Amino acid sequence: MHALPLFESIDYIEAGNPIINQHITAIAMNSVEDAGLVYELASDLLFAQRENENSYKSFRSEITCFLNWCFDVVQQSPGQISRRDMDKFVAYCQSPPKELIGQFNVAQFKLDKASQQRVPNPLWRPFVGKRGEEYRLSDNALKTKMAILSSFYGFLMAEDYCERNPAQAWMNHSKFAHKRKFAMSEEEGSGLAFTELQWSYVISSVEQLAIAEPQIHQRSLFLIKLIYGCYLRVSDVSARSGYSPIMGQFKQDKQTGIWRFHIPKSKGGKQRQIPLSNALIEALKKYREHLGLSPLPGYQEQTPIFVRHRAAGRGREAGLVDANLGIRQVREAVQSLINHAADQAATDGLLEDAEVMRKLTVHSIRHTGITHDINLNGRPLSHVQADAGHESIDTTSQYLHTSQAERHQSAANKPMDRLAGIE
Repeated sequence: MHALPLFESIDYIEAGNPIINQHITAIAMNSVEDAGLVYELASDLLFAQRENENSYKSFRSEITCFLNWCFDVVQQSPGQISRRDMDKFVAYCQSPPKELIGQFNVAQFKLDKASQQRVPNPLWRPFVGKRGEEYRLSDNALKTKMAILSSFYGFLMAEDYCERNPAQAWMNHSKFAHKRKFAMSEEEGSGLAFTELQWSYVISSVEQLAIAEPQIHQRSLFLIKLIYGCYLRVSDVSARSGYSPIMGQFKQDKQTGIWRFHIPKSKGGKQRQIPLSNALIEALKKYREHLGLSPLPGYQEQTPIFVRHRAAGRGREAGLVDANLGIRQVREAVQSLINHAADQAATDGLLEDAEVMRKLTVHSIRHTGITHDINLNGRPLSHVQADAGHESIDTTSQYLHTSQAERHQSAANKPMDRLAGIE
């Protein structure tokens, strides 16, 4: 058995490594179908740690160890890992194969002088012990390992890759449980979505951009409206391996006349049919008018939904203009729109709202659509669950929340006796 380092150092993490990319592709083809998606999400999390070198190295080390175990040892997707599986992972870390234990720390990648390319260091090992001593994983090291994996799973849940955190569940049932529960507080959870006011700033600012620069931002406007209105994940609106969103995914039921957005395959391999609101249908018509298309899509229409403004520079679609945006492009484009809306809010004196908005992401728009439909629009939980693609209604129920101010206001107005004064 030999494990490879998976993630480059801080300076190279965004560019990645061709050898590791091929390795992950082989895993995705042969054993763990969503290995590429998991790897991309893990890379995004690591990239977010780049300002703190120690944090970056700790996260890289633990996530690499865990993914090597998932991909090579048990050949399971991290989304399939349960709390009991975490017991097996802990046992593996406490007594790893001897060939995976090094005697000293070495660089994970090195420059190959012949090819002038960075390659995995063959001397690297995922576990490091003290020379001449039997390998031992201390309680502190184990606690750190599981805390980092809990953060990793928290990130995966926020990106809607999975709906449970087996590392957190393991911590909460371990000997470390009495010291800290790794649960999200109410106020932390509420930060996943935009408030009504914040979302209004996003919509109105992008509408202004669409008027000022229609060639660029008519696409932006429909993109955020579609994600919000249909609770879409980034992978639902982006070109990726085996999927490229087309206009033909907007389908009309011949019997009811209801328009739906069809997702042929999403997280977990599930198909979804999401009904469109009247407002979203009008947004679709306006966007198609801008593109010079008929008001509504024809049967199996192949037109890409989000066409590029410039030709792709590399990859499968290099040189093509008439092609969809990739996942990273969608994330960056929407983040720019959110930051622009935050600037508008700050200009209007809403400094706290602006600060919060800048911490939210494209995935927060999905959370916002779900939250607003449940708490403001009064849609039944079962309807929202089906449209969101949640496996359990318990997941959907987590979006039932109010702010402290709302709860205090409703408590202040509670009578002691509703029939008081009636004779």
